[in-house]
Amino acid sequence: MAGAVAAAGSAEQLQELLQLRDRSLVVVHFWAPWAPQCAQMNEVMAALAKEHTQVTFVQLEAEAVPEVSEKYGISSVPTFLFFKNSQKVDRLDGAHAPELTKKVQRHISGTSLSPSSSDNAKEDLNSRLKKLINAAPCMLFMKGSPKEPRCGFSRQMVEILNKHGVSFSSFDIFSDEEVRQGLKTYSNWPTYPQLYVNGELIGGLDIIKELEASGELDTMCPKAQKLEDSIDYETFDILEDEEVRQGLKTFSNWPTYPQLYVKGELVGGLDIVKELKESGELLPVLKGEN
Repeated sequence: MAGAVAAAGSAEQLQELLQLRDRSLVVVHFWAPWAPQCAQMNEVMAALAKEHTQVTFVQLEAEAVPEVSEKYGISSVPTFLFFKNSQKVDRLDGAHAPELTKKVQRHISGTSLSPSSSDNAKEDLNSRLKKLINAAPCMLFMKGSPKEPRCGFSRQMVEILNKHGVSFSSFDIFSDEEVRQGLKTYSNWPTYPQLYVNGELIGGLDIIKELEASGELDTMCPKAQKLEDSIDYETFDILEDEEVRQGLKTFSNWPTYPQLYVKGELVGGLDIVKELKESGELLPVLKGEN
């Protein structure tokens, strides 16, 4: 079985695999055949199995063994559970190949911690959490991302912040189980989403709703700068002139519209502009600073 990924088709088979090697790390992938991201992560698992032959990697079709999925609270795929001595020690929700690799390596190298090393690990985690909380003036710790929230509360939070034009960054707590659990203790707030402004916890969805109702939210959170307020631009309707419409495609060697130009130079189309916005480069580019 070394170097290969095992398959568990029942609770009994999974239990046998969990007990296969004493003190061995076992990584179980709860997957579904209809989810393309699961197929991708199966390939990642196969590669990791070849690299780490001392680890047992297992695939379990979540909907085929519902009693196991229910036991471990599996609500979405892909989800990865990490076991040592038949006990669950970690979890990763979502298709995050780099984080899966990190967790496998971390658990392979990890041994039982002495009290002093455990204290150091706690200090390291708290230091990391503090950096994350202060990574932006307004930080949202949520399930999923603003584009793809993975719970109703997180979706409502994003909708409220966007409605009020709040400038915020986010962290997907499904991408890091250590952060997910550690932040609850650090902030003394047991649920997600959590919103922080200038490193201070504001609260969860209910608090944000109260602040919205009282009008305090607008004064508390930093506002996103609207491009139209800071950038002068002109437009040309290419449907008005067929010669320009066809000629510009050849001139710019760009086959589609819209096309954005700054100081006579082509920046690109919609996908390029979206990438620039996500990376934070859009405003400097539009101002001709890049």
